[in-house]
Amino acid sequence: MSDTMLAERFYGDTKKITLEEIPIPEPGPGQVLIKVAYCGICHSDLSLISGAFPPQLPVVTQGHEASGTIVKLGAGVTGWEEGDRVIPSAGRPCMKCRRCRRGDFTNCLNLQLMAFAYDGAWAQYTVANAAGLTRVPDEVDMKEAAILADAVSTPFGAVVRTGKVHPGNAVAVWGLGGVGTHIVQLARLAGAVPIIALDVNDFTLERALRHGADFAFRSDDPDLFDKLAKATGGRMIDVAFDAVGISATLRQAVASLDNYGKVVVVGMSAQDMNLGNFTEFNLKSKQVLGHIGYKSQDIAMLAEMLKYKRLDLSESVSDVISLKDITKGIERLEKHEGNPIRILVDPWA
Repeated sequence: MSDTMLAERFYGDTKKITLEEIPIPEPGPGQVLIKVAYCGICHSDLSLISGAFPPQLPVVTQGHEASGTIVKLGAGVTGWEEGDRVIPSAGRPCMKCRRCRRGDFTNCLNLQLMAFAYDGAWAQYTVANAAGLTRVPDEVDMKEAAILADAVSTPFGAVVRTGKVHPGNAVAVWGLGGVGTHIVQLARLAGAVPIIALDVNDFTLERALRHGADFAFRSDDPDLFDKLAKATGGRMIDVAFDAVGISATLRQAVASLDNYGKVVVVGMSAQDMNLGNFTEFNLKSKQVLGHIGYKSQDIAMLAEMLKYKRLDLSESVSDVISLKDITKGIERLEKHEGNPIRILVDPWA
């Protein structure tokens, strides 16, 4: 192993992206050094580049959906060995908040996010806390393993933890990119029926039907609510997911709810949340819940689901590009070229 590695570097003041040879990091106590196999390009990465997310560091390596192999153990690490295939968690507990002081690290109130508060995995090597690692089963492809750490685990958390979807729930999903497509799949596994996919892109609507949606409607259809009523037998939606995160989709999602229904907002933007009038909202006991992220154990559950073929991610890896082509990959995701679910970076290609 040489002393340096190739890494993407994002400069917060100029919004400039560069590829640089930088020193390979050393794992500290309780940490491991991982040789990155693949790392996804996510919309939250784009949000840092665009300025929607303020930079937390003057310069940082981006990328937080990674898989790789342990090549070095830091002091005090037990239970792991060099050569183990792993997925690093995309966050670290702050170790300072009241929950961390009580030992409740998975519910840290000030979680440090990988690729924002510390260097990520658009690089040949990355450092991760051993406590947040997930072992990749031998039966699981490392490409599919990489996208578990956010692209699939965040939808899992939205469906299972925040939305609490259970058998028989009528579910609707606005926005059928990477997050929305996986919400459809996971809602089906949770027993939702019917599952209704909504978008303005006919290609992604057809894809959602392949992945478990019972109905697929254009969200700009003037007869949308009549179609929702017909699809649900008049009972409307129990749990709606807004994977877009703009005022228009949120308003539609709220309006679609049955009494006691809830909207889980997974998409994000700087737009205001305009939810309608208080009377309708309160009389029908509607709820709007924000959601972000996942727990480390969610990745382990998803890896098991992949191992036993309960989850099909064969269409989720849209392409694999070289780290040297990272700016092209970012542009493709920004422009939705080919309607990708996830584009992966191979730092060794």
